Amino acid sequence: MNRMSDTEAEMNEVRRAVPNVAVDGEESLAANRAFYGALGFEEVMDLGWVMTLASPAHPTAQINLIERGGPELVVPDMSVEVTDVDAAYEAMRLAGAEVVRELRNEEWGVRRFFVRDPQGKIVNVLGHAPVGG
Repeated sequence: MNRMSDTEAEMNEVRRAVPNVAVDGEESLAANRAFYGALGFEEVMDLGWVMTLASPAHPTAQINLIERGGPELVVPDMSVEVTDVDAAYEAMRLAGAEVVRELRNEEWGVRRFFVRDPQGKIVNVLGHAPVGG
């Protein structure tokens, strides 16, 4: 993979990086919610197959619990929210990274793609979809 130039890297800003924990069903989801709750995380989003827990004091400190076998064929290892997901997609393509899932808008209001990092981890790169998009 080619290295991005400093100019390309400056075009985008990372808003947050979130680990994704694959869970197996409702029981596992509840157990993980309780476990991370004991550390101070609170539920801030629940779409049924994915739940986001966040620190009340530092809301960008988050963990995603993603149910295996939900709408995701692959549970990404981490999620990275950027200010310009289209620019991030183009930068990854130009750098020669393997795009695992093409860029698209999701019904829950994000625009995203999956890419494989040099260690083989799957990264969900996302931004908020444009209003109406």
